[in-house]
Amino acid sequence: MNDRVAYLQSLFSGARQEDRFNRQHELFPVATMTAAPEPRPFPQGTAMRLPATYRFGDAEKDTAAFLADTDTVALMVIHGGRIRCEDYWLTGGPGVTWVSMSVAKSFVSAALGIAQAEGRFGSVEEQIVDHVPELKGSAYDGARIKDVLQMSSGARWNEDYSDPDSDINRFIAVFANGGSFNDFTATLTRERTPGTWNLYNSTDTQALGMLLKNVTGRSIRDYVEEKLWHPLGMEDDAHWLVDSTGMEMAFGGLNATARDYAKLGELYRLGGSWNGRQIVPAAWVRDSVTADAPHLKAGAGGLAGTIFNYGYQWWLPGDDGEYSAIGVYNQFVYVDPRRDLVIAKLSASHRYGTTNDESSYREAETIGLFRSIGQALTG
Repeated sequence: MNDRVAYLQSLFSGARQEDRFNRQHELFPVATMTAAPEPRPFPQGTAMRLPATYRFGDAEKDTAAFLADTDTVALMVIHGGRIRCEDYWLTGGPGVTWVSMSVAKSFVSAALGIAQAEGRFGSVEEQIVDHVPELKGSAYDGARIKDVLQMSSGARWNEDYSDPDSDINRFIAVFANGGSFNDFTATLTRERTPGTWNLYNSTDTQALGMLLKNVTGRSIRDYVEEKLWHPLGMEDDAHWLVDSTGMEMAFGGLNATARDYAKLGELYRLGGSWNGRQIVPAAWVRDSVTADAPHLKAGAGGLAGTIFNYGYQWWLPGDDGEYSAIGVYNQFVYVDPRRDLVIAKLSASHRYGTTNDESSYREAETIGLFRSIGQALTG
């Protein structure tokens, strides 16, 4: 327990993490999803050379320096369904699992899309507490499922990683000290009217994890393994971090390889279809990557200061159809459908969260690099 507490207290402190993010399943209790019985690796394409520089703001930046500065451990570029670039550094490697951080949120969203198609719940317009009565009387009482998907639950929340007393750091302490994620979620109180204000809140995703578990009657691990992991031909075992009750950390506890993370991006690029089978409904994919209300647009409400719009647990960096799953410490699954492009980047960017802005996040800058890679591929 002391080792666990020491590790979690080191997050967002500037401490290096590349020797920890690759072995979460050794440090914490996990629920393991097995590799697919019939793994389906990406086919190899013509190798590409990454652009030496990329444009960010008014500056031309050095690609190799950025990858090193953000402690990148894996970079995969998938173009037209084929591997064009696959590089590893530090403790990364083809079979190395890496903690997803909030990239897990997009997997949970995909699983909910499947659950809805199966009739496990009727509509995103339904009240979440109708399916998760444990949340009655909390901030989520009165919020639609859609509001929670769009990080617009109205709950009071502070996700400032640089503030040791912030809500997100209190949430992390639950994991360190052996508590219940779900019990913590039920303590949140209302601050705003649901569906009117976007405020990034990792507890919203834990509420979605509770929803997924309740409507399917199964653990997140079991459901995601059957409905996503095996159908997509995932090549390696993956692990969900679990709390002391056995509940998965829905908001950021997936641990998988770069190759398998990239498959979620490719699935969405293909409109939810995989090898002729519709895995996630096409309408859910479309709605997931659409900011369909003013409060979900960059610069509105809680998104002030970012260039990113928001969908169903996916970030939308601009108005040209791109979208990305993003996790702290510079984890990305980025999709640009215009260019048939998927990029997975796994990292341990040690300065991440030491400030509460782009100077340590470097997320907008990462999108700048990805756009340059796309331009290099397509001319």
